Amino acid sequence: MNTINDLVDSLERSRPAAPAIHYGGQLMRYGELARLSRRAAAGLSRLGIGRGDRVAFWLPNTPAYVVSYLACVRLGAIAVAVNTRFKSVELQDILARSGARALIAWPDFLGIPFLDILSAVDPSALERLETLVVYGEEAGERKVPAPTARCNVVRYADLFVQSELKEDRARRTDGCNIFVTSGTTRAPKFALHSHAGILDHARQVAEAFGYNQPESVMLQALPFCGVFGFSQFTATLASGRPMVLMKVFDPEEAVRLSIEHGVTYINGSDDLLHRMLQCAPGERPFPKLRYCVYATFNSTLGNIVEYADRRGMHLANAFGMSEIQSFYSRQPLEASPDVRCLPGGIPVDPGARVRTRDVESGKLLGHGGVGELEVTGSSLMTGYFQDPESTTAAFTEDGFFRTGDLGYTKDDGSFVFLSRKGDMLRLGGFLVNPVEIEAEIRRYPGIDGVQVVGVPTPGGNRAVAFVTLKPGASADEKGLQAYCRSRLAGYKMPVRFLPLQEFPATMGPNGMKIQRSRLREMAADLVRQGG
Repeated sequence: MNTINDLVDSLERSRPAAPAIHYGGQLMRYGELARLSRRAAAGLSRLGIGRGDRVAFWLPNTPAYVVSYLACVRLGAIAVAVNTRFKSVELQDILARSGARALIAWPDFLGIPFLDILSAVDPSALERLETLVVYGEEAGERKVPAPTARCNVVRYADLFVQSELKEDRARRTDGCNIFVTSGTTRAPKFALHSHAGILDHARQVAEAFGYNQPESVMLQALPFCGVFGFSQFTATLASGRPMVLMKVFDPEEAVRLSIEHGVTYINGSDDLLHRMLQCAPGERPFPKLRYCVYATFNSTLGNIVEYADRRGMHLANAFGMSEIQSFYSRQPLEASPDVRCLPGGIPVDPGARVRTRDVESGKLLGHGGVGELEVTGSSLMTGYFQDPESTTAAFTEDGFFRTGDLGYTKDDGSFVFLSRKGDMLRLGGFLVNPVEIEAEIRRYPGIDGVQVVGVPTPGGNRAVAFVTLKPGASADEKGLQAYCRSRLAGYKMPVRFLPLQEFPATMGPNGMKIQRSRLREMAADLVRQGG
């Protein structure tokens, strides 16, 4: 098999009536999915889309996304994921730098002013955009203006006027997916993946995670525009099992759908799964659930694994990123909660390797040594799209990808992620993981959440702790100072403990993510003002 379409075509031949997608009370079977995707491929081909062209997807989770994606990659084109929450500046950057020839969008989704956002994009960023494909589920047709004079507007339904394109024009080594990385100090990079990387990883995940077992059903609550949701989607296709789509996550609706469809797998951030458990009825609300892979996004949910275990939701942490896809690794399901809660685990690809390198000396470390994680495996990107300089810098001479994350390896073949390299604190001449300090502060009465960042001071780098409080609790900075002074080395002691109503955060495709860079700015401002 060369592409993900080969999987779908083979399912059409062997199990055409097998359920593929549950959405809005409707069922699409694998035979129908294959036929529609081939017809959509013919429609996109008629619009001039071919090998190497970029097609931007500005859509929530719908069957149309799946059909259009399969059509796009059948032509050898490259799908560019665009978060539906992006505004004009972010959209402009993606369309301009990717050189997208087509944009597929749902203008009326959730009342978001997509057309206003698009109209605010600098026309120079749309020079290569030739087609806007408009999807909708609303009654009646809405006339959508062209974003530029040279751009045609076509309805999604108009893609299906042609006969099927049965030829798969993609090559195994062709690029097929661009994921936009998160940018901090510079513009986000575009991680480009090949058909080989997407297909091989999907099959490995389907096998290793048991998604291809009988009666498996996946709840697709994560958006396709994020690598977490996308990796789950392709693994489900590789398993030939059904997925239940949610165009927008709502915890109560997610619980209802899980019970109604007998969902066996739910993946998501710790916050997403916690919200589901909070509104789920009964002591063990998911009788058919086997386990959930999760990612740590909310540091206040440190006990999520134990809490979920008590409710019959078996959790295991994992590791992934745009450059290596999600589900790169997973903690063993049979492990104790204190192991299953650790990001990292055993790589899914039997041929993958993980090692650590000392950030100061550049020397490779043995098991247990904390350094930058470097990884190999079939799920790695081919490079950053049209950015050879960044691509070269991202890989070692012997082909390992530099993750920019700190962690350590273990002698059982697993590894543990600790933090982003930039989040580690240099205090008193030592490299300190802020998680150490946060875990101690969280034990103090009344503390709900903790985020510790480093800030330069006249006396050297020092830690600053931001805290949120439980209902009814009050800030007690002197008490916290005395408490931590008796439990932490002097160089780890925060110079200030600052209460916040909530931590600054951004909503990404996988959930809320705390903005540690913003907290560092706040801490630096405080020090400059002599606070």
